[in-house]
Amino acid sequence: MKAAEIRSTFLKFFESKGHQVVASSPVVPGDDPTLLFTNAGMNQFKDVFLGFDKRPYSRAATSQKCIRAGGKHNDLDNVGYTARHHTFFEMLGNFSFGDYFKKDAIQYAWELLTVNFKLPSDKLWVTVYAEDDEAYEIWNQVIGVPAERIVRIGDNKGARYASDNFWMMGDTGPCGPCTEIFYDHGPDVAGGPPGSPEQDGDRYIEIWNNVFMQFNRTEDGTMHKLPKPSVDTGMGLERLAAVLQHVHSNYEIDLFVALLAAAKKAVDAAGGGDCDKDSPSLKVIADHIRACSFTVVDGVIPGNAGRGYVLRRIARRGIRHGYKLGARAPFFHKLVPALVAQMGEAYPELRQAAARVTEVLQQEEERFFKTIANGMEILEAALASGTKQLDGDTAFKLHDTFGFPVDLTADVCRERGVTVDEARFNVLLEEQKQRAREAGKFKMAQGLDYTGISTTFHGYDQLAHDSAKVTAIYVDGTPVAGATAGDDVVIVLDHTPFYAESGGQVGDSGELRNATTRMLVEDTVKIQADVFGHHGRITEGSVAVGDGFIARVDADQRAKTVRNHSATHLMHKALREVLGAHVQQKGSLVNADRTRFDFAHNAPMTDDQIRRVEAIVNAEILGNAATDASVMALDDAQKSGAMMLFGEKYGDKVRVLSIGTSKELCGGTHVQRTGDIGLFKIVAEGGIAAGIRRVEAVTGENALHYLQTLEATVGEVAGALKVTPGEVPSRIGSVLDHVRALEKEIAALKGKLASAQGDELLAQAVDVKGLKVLAATLQGADAKTLRETMDKLKDKLKTAAIVLAAVDGDKVQLAAGVTADSIGKVKAGELVNFVAQQVGGKGGGKPDMAMAGGTNAALLPQALASVQGWVAERV
Repeated sequence: MKAAEIRSTFLKFFESKGHQVVASSPVVPGDDPTLLFTNAGMNQFKDVFLGFDKRPYSRAATSQKCIRAGGKHNDLDNVGYTARHHTFFEMLGNFSFGDYFKKDAIQYAWELLTVNFKLPSDKLWVTVYAEDDEAYEIWNQVIGVPAERIVRIGDNKGARYASDNFWMMGDTGPCGPCTEIFYDHGPDVAGGPPGSPEQDGDRYIEIWNNVFMQFNRTEDGTMHKLPKPSVDTGMGLERLAAVLQHVHSNYEIDLFVALLAAAKKAVDAAGGGDCDKDSPSLKVIADHIRACSFTVVDGVIPGNAGRGYVLRRIARRGIRHGYKLGARAPFFHKLVPALVAQMGEAYPELRQAAARVTEVLQQEEERFFKTIANGMEILEAALASGTKQLDGDTAFKLHDTFGFPVDLTADVCRERGVTVDEARFNVLLEEQKQRAREAGKFKMAQGLDYTGISTTFHGYDQLAHDSAKVTAIYVDGTPVAGATAGDDVVIVLDHTPFYAESGGQVGDSGELRNATTRMLVEDTVKIQADVFGHHGRITEGSVAVGDGFIARVDADQRAKTVRNHSATHLMHKALREVLGAHVQQKGSLVNADRTRFDFAHNAPMTDDQIRRVEAIVNAEILGNAATDASVMALDDAQKSGAMMLFGEKYGDKVRVLSIGTSKELCGGTHVQRTGDIGLFKIVAEGGIAAGIRRVEAVTGENALHYLQTLEATVGEVAGALKVTPGEVPSRIGSVLDHVRALEKEIAALKGKLASAQGDELLAQAVDVKGLKVLAATLQGADAKTLRETMDKLKDKLKTAAIVLAAVDGDKVQLAAGVTADSIGKVKAGELVNFVAQQVGGKGGGKPDMAMAGGTNAALLPQALASVQGWVAERV
């Protein structure tokens, strides 16, 4: 029975038992920023189990895409070395939300395995939690499994309820015992039954786990019975396929046979020759292409943090194993079509995104192949000594200089039985981070020691506050009781309308004023999460702790800033609509002048895409929808569909901003209505790092000024060309064509001039021991002319060593040539470098032709005069 048929049979069976078949959720959880990847079938039902969500069904069945390659559940290091570990796998699961419980769950599992899949009942063993007499009785008395094939597993993990057969979501929350079903491959395979000292062998393989969530564990450790016990089950498709296809390794099932063949073909074509078809490295490649492809499908691209780093790590591990097999050219991305052929029908999103997946992986692969050769050469040299531990300095050099991840270094070392001195590596890594921190320029208010009351922020709905009280003053980072006119200070207020820099939005500017004192606030930053520091200069009077002020924000600057910030939210949504759901924010800066937005995307935006984004945002602006900001619990924000950024730390309460059709978590200040933005225009787009693009845009009067400036520029160009603005493009095309024609004429004339000079130079060649030596300057020549003249002189002089020079101001261009019959005595690269060093430069090249440059034309005559003597010493 093939894997596709197993998957289909499972889902149809539970559908016949009243279960709702639910599509697999993405491998990137869209509503849970705390979870790196979906790692179990129950993830998408977590809120249902917790009682936060209700579904129109009480029974469900899924085939869930799962990834375990980071965080708590990380199988990456075992992939390729065991028969059943994967980074990507499919979890078949059936779930009961307060409906059926132990008896039905066990009966369903037994019926499916023994009747539908026809597994011999005497080959199946089960485990139960030692104290779960109910499950034991069901297996023994109802199902009829003999006592000798039912194993009770107690608290074998070192603490109460810490057991292979007791499942907990965390230290608190829903939990309960579980029962697992094992398949016995027979005495020909090494290993003992579950619970025995030999249980880690391959004879008895777990194929199904039934979790019975019947308790809620509170912080004091008490187990409270749940009013509606539930069922969460999981069965690995790959493991079951191995059993039903009568093989002992998941890599022998039909899903992997085709991928392994495709991997071998791709590696062989990339230089691997005829690699071993049973190589563990091919298994790594076949596994990793699945994990990488589905991760890219769900919007992740390779990066240096979070999910992007895990993807990069998996991809580079797969590429490195291909390199190990001899591949010296990109091959990994070529496996995507083979994967689509195997899994595209079950997961149509993979087929739809195949071209993009291939493109993303190809870019990452080409990038890594540029560094892997150097890294492997250094690593191989270090391991050649026979050491049993790679020193941390080498591991860090590979990481820091060659982009060779330490886990990849450890992976190579592991194959050789070598460990890595990770303690030393971590010391060097921390020193590097410290240097980076010290090199950074921090604002005055950061790092200040403050222990007073928090700042109450009023800036969402007002730009002035008339009763702000000073709670602290800092001069040069030191707390003081008072300050006077001319002092640069940071002042903390108990109440303020000033927004402190956060979330990409710059801090407000403005003034603090009372009857005797005025302070110009240049910036506002956070000293602590809820403590705002107002940085600026006292221009009049003096200030002391306890003084009261009217705090007034610069309304014009704030208005420009909020227009840009609100437009950023609309642009983010438009980018996802135009470019794809993979677009994720990677950084932003919003000030009064413009908005700068960095996002994950692997290709430059086309002009058409930029225009579409502009059109979408401006349509939202014309809609003039009211902006709404609501503070709510994080769980409620997740349920509302608000976009969250993975890796961000959110509190229990969050601020959800709805503007137009965009809904995101944001603590910034914004316009009242979308129409307040006025006008939106993208002014720049470009790459800033691998897989990261940056868009800059302007709004309101800044956008108008930008367009007016462009219009004026086009007008000036049109005037200079004596055409209307609409005729500028065609006129410029004509001018460029004319310029190119003139450039060709000039090049031809230069060639004729150089040829004439070359004929004149023939007479200057000097015979040195049978070798004609010529060193001379060509007036008005460029590099191309030097090379062409050199070729003609070599043809005419037959046996010769020649140096030609051209001068442009202080700069010198040099060319050296040696005829084929003389390169055994004189090398053009050495000759040109000898001359170049005398004129403040250097150069080199092939034995018969080489180029160089210099910066001191005054020394050229002397340098050319020395050529004859240099050649004489070598012939």
